[in-house]
Amino acid sequence: MSSNGTDNNVLLRIENLKKHFPITRGLILQREVGAVKAVDGISFDIVKGETLGLVGESGCGKSTTGRTILRLHDPTDGKVFYRGENLADLPHDRMRRYRRDMQIIFQDPYASLNPRMTVGNIVAEPLEVHGIGNASERRQRVQDLLALVGLNPYFINRYPHEFSGGQRQRIGVARALALEPEFIVCDEPISALDVSIQAQVVNLLQELQTKLGLTYLFIAHDLSMVRHISDRVAVMYLGKIMELAPRDELYNDPLHPYTQALLSAVPIPDPIKERKRQRIILEGDVPSPANPPSGCQFHTRCPLAVEMCKNVVPEWREVSPKHWVYCHLV
Repeated sequence: MSSNGTDNNVLLRIENLKKHFPITRGLILQREVGAVKAVDGISFDIVKGETLGLVGESGCGKSTTGRTILRLHDPTDGKVFYRGENLADLPHDRMRRYRRDMQIIFQDPYASLNPRMTVGNIVAEPLEVHGIGNASERRQRVQDLLALVGLNPYFINRYPHEFSGGQRQRIGVARALALEPEFIVCDEPISALDVSIQAQVVNLLQELQTKLGLTYLFIAHDLSMVRHISDRVAVMYLGKIMELAPRDELYNDPLHPYTQALLSAVPIPDPIKERKRQRIILEGDVPSPANPPSGCQFHTRCPLAVEMCKNVVPEWREVSPKHWVYCHLV
């Protein structure tokens, strides 16, 4: 089920990916009494060299999607094809080969760097784990990487607490680049940073993409930042992707009621247009992923829902070239 036109350039193809976390009871027997359906059957492609933005409310499964693609979580079901090889079935020793090509930049630069290690050791750790170079070659590579992300190469003997949040995130980017990956999951890399620093980090990611030919899955809350960096955007709700389209098409002509509601909340920097902006307020709370609604997951909050939405699961279909929607009414 391709969610993109050109097949020959597809770097990653995700088919019906699921990640369910078991809910257990009992101290000794640990009976499984249910599951949190964090990711519940999603399909899309990522084309070589592009940035696919993944947006949605907190707890909708964005980060779990990124981590399951990288096999940081083993998928419950589905396929993840990278260069034609299904990563979901690979034993861990063969998966290790692909770890060099696929990396992640974590959300919190304060929690993702070991406070007891120097910056030099943090950035060099992937090189050591994969046995690349000797000590002096690794040191030179670390200095080159720090310079590449805009930090002083002579900071290698400092510790993370000596840096600001934005500088720490640059250290995280340098670590992700150490093995010369092709694909990087950016897991909300700017949400823990000041607004003034966010643009610097996003601009850095774009420069690196151009220079090194990287492919990104960019996970975020901030719809305006996603519009700035992404080529295509996928909108996620309760473990499902509701809509996927080229960036400008999605922002100018959103088809799914959930996408329309999300975009109606984004302020417009033009005062005349801002006065005319119609907010769509969604009723109720997000249902629990441990017990998602039947039919379309969004029907409990959808202003347009009809009887069919409550009982029949919508089909993931392409309604116009490269524009995919999960909705009966579109």
